[in-house]
Amino acid sequence: MNKFEQLGLNESLLKAILDLGFENPSEVQEKAIPLLLEKDTDMVALAQTGTGKTAAFGFPLIQKIDADNRNTQALVLSPTRELCLQITNELKNYSKYEKGINVVAVYGGASITEQAREVKRGAQIIVATPGRMQDMINRGLVNIKNIDYCVLDEADEMLNMGFYDDIVSILSDTPDEKSTWLFSATMPQEVARIAKQFMSDPLEITVGTKNSGSSTVSHEFYLVNARDRYEALKRLADANPDIFSVVFCRTKRDTQAIAEKLIEDGYSAAALHGDLSQAQRDGVMKSFRGRQIQMLVATDVAARGIDVDNVTHVVNYQLPDEIETYNHRSGRTGRAGKLGTSIVIVTKSELRKISSIERIIKQKFEEKSIPSGIEICEIQLLHLANKIKDTEVDHEIDNYLPAINNVLEDLSKEELIKKMVSVEFNRFIAYYKKNRDISVSGGERRERGDSEPREFSNNGAVRYFVNIGSRDNFDWMSLKDYLKETLDLGRDDIFKVDVKEGFSFFNTDPQHTDKVMDVLNNVQLEGRRINVEISKNDGGGRRDHNNRGGRRDSGRREGNFAPRREGGFRSDRNSSRDGGSREGGFRGDRNSSSRREGGFRSSAPRGENGGSDRAPRRSENFGDNSRPRRSRRD
Repeated sequence: MNKFEQLGLNESLLKAILDLGFENPSEVQEKAIPLLLEKDTDMVALAQTGTGKTAAFGFPLIQKIDADNRNTQALVLSPTRELCLQITNELKNYSKYEKGINVVAVYGGASITEQAREVKRGAQIIVATPGRMQDMINRGLVNIKNIDYCVLDEADEMLNMGFYDDIVSILSDTPDEKSTWLFSATMPQEVARIAKQFMSDPLEITVGTKNSGSSTVSHEFYLVNARDRYEALKRLADANPDIFSVVFCRTKRDTQAIAEKLIEDGYSAAALHGDLSQAQRDGVMKSFRGRQIQMLVATDVAARGIDVDNVTHVVNYQLPDEIETYNHRSGRTGRAGKLGTSIVIVTKSELRKISSIERIIKQKFEEKSIPSGIEICEIQLLHLANKIKDTEVDHEIDNYLPAINNVLEDLSKEELIKKMVSVEFNRFIAYYKKNRDISVSGGERRERGDSEPREFSNNGAVRYFVNIGSRDNFDWMSLKDYLKETLDLGRDDIFKVDVKEGFSFFNTDPQHTDKVMDVLNNVQLEGRRINVEISKNDGGGRRDHNNRGGRRDSGRREGNFAPRREGGFRSDRNSSRDGGSREGGFRGDRNSSSRREGGFRSSAPRGENGGSDRAPRRSENFGDNSRPRRSRRD
């Protein structure tokens, strides 16, 4: 007996459930559906992403709708257009045997006139994003003054995106006697405020512990130098040949840049963010659902509409600004009772965030090291062997076997296996042997001081002296932001920032030297001319804030400063961009347009140390402290 039958659903809905293949209700469905069917009531339901919240409110909503009444009876608000479309499609699937029920999606990025026309034809249920819904109300294109039900789905994310005023305005346009159902993964203060203002004695159900993470998701973090973040991402992908993942970045710019670099390096990747058109978004999601894309690089806002089965990993390329957002990210994997892994690539300055997240999700992270090149080679080699073993033989090849056997007849079985694997393997083992280990030792959870963390030496970098410091209201983080914006450089093009009272030091790679000198020496800060000079002496040990452990400062002058002979660390910049496996195997020639499913690429990275023949280009990894500018239309 299907357990949904015990929840009080009618026959048409049970028939649709059977078609959808649902067997057992999830915990939130089991708790919410009977209560919502029993009586008209307000409800607050707290459950993680991926626990089946849409069905939890969707089935009762459809059963309560009067199909003979063409007026709008229910409004469902969701944060993004993707989620809006997803909910609309699911409600249509649930109501396929309910004659006369019409569900209309209302969202930005599409014709408002056409959406208004669909509503006017008769839409008992409107699923909308807050911004577009408010726009239609203001234009008099929709009437929600007599609705019976209002659902706030992913309420915490809508408020996090800045929709508070819109939601308040929309709810104020609805009748007081309606039933309001609020579904959320977390319960921040703004959500509680909405519930208090617009709900009357709501029932509350909680799946798991409030704000806790899903028990089907394991959490790992990998400690790296900030400038090795992109290389770490590639290695983690290579170490998981069957990865099917969502990679989260904080900003649209970072999302696009990382996706483009992954594609250039031969990975099956794509970007999903608010600057894409609806057609582009639909194309990306279609490819991802079809597993033509293994690594979907997304912003938090755009990812709200991702409901894809069997996502194996969520990768936090950058941690979110709000700790609670981590819950939404990790909820993309481990869905429908399946196991998943949430990975965080973290620098030492961010370690305290791991502890904060652990307190929120009430689960512990496991600290792991980025796999070495040799470990990745072993993983990929065994993966290739299993692929060969499991490959189905197309017997068309029988026509060619005599000629093939003639060529290979002098080889023993062992020699044949070695040579076959070595065709794909030789150059890659050479490449990884020559590449450095990028793991950072010492995962102690330290509090950041006033200087940027110094994890590695800075060989090849240029160190600068600049006559601004803490008396100008800078710390290392704000100075790094200021320099990045003034020089129009990437977040990690500026590193080893060390701020003193009246002056500071920072590093860049040599190719940025002319730009640094030309731009900064022509800039004024609050009427005072900035002066930057190259620090001539880069030797010496690590310094603390009292100048212990290195050469002592020989003095400083206000105005035109002579460069202080301060010991600076250098950074090895010779890491290659290549060497990642693609779709379960290594990539070869970066100029090759073909990709071999589940296997090694036909040729390895070229040049010294396995790199390209052209000069290696530095990965532009994006930093830890750049805050995104949130867009409500993202």
